[in-house]
Amino acid sequence: MKHNQVVQREAGWSRSSCAPRRDFLIGMAALGAASLIPEAALAAERQAALPARPYRIDTHHHIASPAFIAEITARKTGQRALQEWTPEKAIDAMDKTGVATAITSTSEPGVWFGDEAAARNLARECNDYAARVMADHPDRIGMFATLPLPEVDGSLREIEYALDTLKADGVCMMTSYRGKYLGDSEFAPVMDELNRRKAVVYTHPFRAEGCVNLLPGGMGLGIELSTDTTRTIASVLFSGTVTRCPDIRFIFSHGGGTMPYLTSRFTEAARRLPNGLIYELQKFYYDTAMAFSPYTLAALTRLVPTSHVLFGTDFPFASADSVAKALSDYGFPASDLRAIERENALALFPRLKQT
Repeated sequence: MKHNQVVQREAGWSRSSCAPRRDFLIGMAALGAASLIPEAALAAERQAALPARPYRIDTHHHIASPAFIAEITARKTGQRALQEWTPEKAIDAMDKTGVATAITSTSEPGVWFGDEAAARNLARECNDYAARVMADHPDRIGMFATLPLPEVDGSLREIEYALDTLKADGVCMMTSYRGKYLGDSEFAPVMDELNRRKAVVYTHPFRAEGCVNLLPGGMGLGIELSTDTTRTIASVLFSGTVTRCPDIRFIFSHGGGTMPYLTSRFTEAARRLPNGLIYELQKFYYDTAMAFSPYTLAALTRLVPTSHVLFGTDFPFASADSVAKALSDYGFPASDLRAIERENALALFPRLKQT
């Protein structure tokens, strides 16, 4: 009996001791889990704080070669942002504003200042420099090659060199040269060659002769630049260049200038175009640089399919942040916004699909 009592007491002791031990282990496990919660929360916060991977493609992003900087500095064009341009500043700005790749181009006033040989030399220096920057940053930088127009023969040679040797993504033209617009018959050999190559032709507005001082203090510059884009669109339409060269893929800066608002003034062109005016206007591409107000976007997107609107910033004169915010605030569906910021450019530059 004593033995049984001892066994019972030992058994009872064992049962009663199991509960505290179990509770202790459960408590320790809970404590351990609780200690992990702040770590998980901190990890989530750290992940959220990381900048999103850049994905935008900027098709209106200026580059300034050393010789170009020297030229505009000597001519006192007042473009300090270009004079201070460096690849490091460009990449840093892209990283901060979600731009994966920028297709660079020479800004106005371009490279022609009345001397054909000097224009050819400056165009070549600009293109070689852009190609070196592209080689240094192959996933981040592309290039539109500069042409020494209005010098036609030199431009044809530069097209061959830039597209075949430097592997440029397209070419850059000013909207006018010596008062002549891109549909002028003088430039027809250049257009025909670009059409043969199915090239992307990015256009940048020029300060048209006679309109540089449209308003005092340079206040009319932005208005004039937009208007020069409209003039060159009219030129390629009225001249029949768009139907003769159907395989050129034109990009017009600043949302096409004033063209979306003035389509009723293009009725003469409509009578000359076999497929009609709207068909041709909707084939062109238009960038959002300085064309991102809700009023401008309303006119542009009423006329042009979203698939032909490209993200453009006008760097270093403007930041991608302001453009991205305005596009987001406009209320585009997420799919359209993604298309404008990236996917539409990929249709023109499929090599960027890996970036």
